[in-house]
Amino acid sequence: METAADKRDRSQYLFSNRDLRVLILPLIVEQFLAVLVGMADSIMVASVGEAAVSGVSLVDTVMVLLINLFAALATGGAVVAGQYLGQKKKDGACRSATQLVWFITLCALVVTALIYVFKDVILHGVFGQIEPDVMNHANIYLLIVTASIPFIALYNGGAAIFRTMGNSKISMRVSLIMNAVNVSGNAILIYGFQRGTEGVAIPTLISRIVAAVLIVVLLCDKRRDVFIEAKLRYRPDWSLIRKILSVGVPNGLENSMFQLGKIIVLSLVSTFGTYAIAANAVSNVLAAFQVLPGMAIGLAVTTVIARCVGAGDYEQVKYYTKKLLVLTHISLVAANVIIVVLLPVILRIYNLSDITADTTRQIIIFYAVCSSLFWPMSFTIPATFRASGDAKMCMIISVVSMWIFRIIFSYILGKYMGLGVFGVWIAMIIDWLFRGVCFIIRYHSGKWKHKAIS
Repeated sequence: METAADKRDRSQYLFSNRDLRVLILPLIVEQFLAVLVGMADSIMVASVGEAAVSGVSLVDTVMVLLINLFAALATGGAVVAGQYLGQKKKDGACRSATQLVWFITLCALVVTALIYVFKDVILHGVFGQIEPDVMNHANIYLLIVTASIPFIALYNGGAAIFRTMGNSKISMRVSLIMNAVNVSGNAILIYGFQRGTEGVAIPTLISRIVAAVLIVVLLCDKRRDVFIEAKLRYRPDWSLIRKILSVGVPNGLENSMFQLGKIIVLSLVSTFGTYAIAANAVSNVLAAFQVLPGMAIGLAVTTVIARCVGAGDYEQVKYYTKKLLVLTHISLVAANVIIVVLLPVILRIYNLSDITADTTRQIIIFYAVCSSLFWPMSFTIPATFRASGDAKMCMIISVVSMWIFRIIFSYILGKYMGLGVFGVWIAMIIDWLFRGVCFIIRYHSGKWKHKAIS
């Protein structure tokens, strides 16, 4: 039973319930917009033709991998800045933010240059033998969208810094503007000017430039808790960069391996037939909505826990981890109930064949139950570890679990036991269970408490 002393003590905690609401709700809106705009984009691209869809999707496979890498670096910077804020060292937080913005932009410029130099290797070596029409669309899309890499990297870095301050409204508003420019640009160029693949790529580039400029201008405001110096001269602080990389590199490798695993599993799904590919594709779209609140809360965990770790208060770390874990369970149950109730309507909109609709229904209901139960321990708890500086162990557990359980069991259950695409989704839940158990053991061991990096 909670005593009056407990309540009085908690009134001194770093984040009130109102603070958490102000942080989390904009993040949910931002995540929802990202998924919704992705769906709108795919619908508009489809109007250009199948070759365009194929070309764009191939390039996006590479782009998602790169964006995840830069998002991981941004997380590293956010953790370091957040821990400095927890220590009441505003100067250290500002220096961390400045180093992150410069370093992530320079890395993105190098990657951009390498893609242009090795463009033909990527198109022919990575994508393999594809039809000339698809290759042409992929080439056009790659040429234009590659130029946007530094801008989306810069936006991700800036958005992470604002979340560290607890000000997720800024990143939500900038994201809203970016997505509005992207969607309206697509509609104008595709439907109005019939620009085809260019009509998809050009708005992506412009919207990311707009987002990057806005986020940098806002970050230069010295009235904020964390700001960057508006100077064009950059002097690397390798001590801070190493701290950022200590979280960013393991997190980036984890994200990259996860993306690679998805590609491997997708190649297996393609052997099950057209209905399986379609059911898997629709299920992936719906699954993104099913765990959307959890993804948003995971971003909030980084902000909250990094600040508590910086303050050296592990009682608050435990309190907020438990609180946000429970909130994740509740929000996932709510999201999944909505999706399952709307499922008959959604399946009619997609106009699927009977076997595809039945398979999709089976997957989504299974996923709804399992994600409500097991997703938080597999994804919310490791967010606490990363915010504490224990990113390396997260990477090891996640990568080992993915290769052994998700990939190998996908083949065992899907191919050899005849469960098809449903077996692939069962394998994913087995992966969650294993890593969730590992993370719970790690959490109770307390070893993650000795990894603070600032």
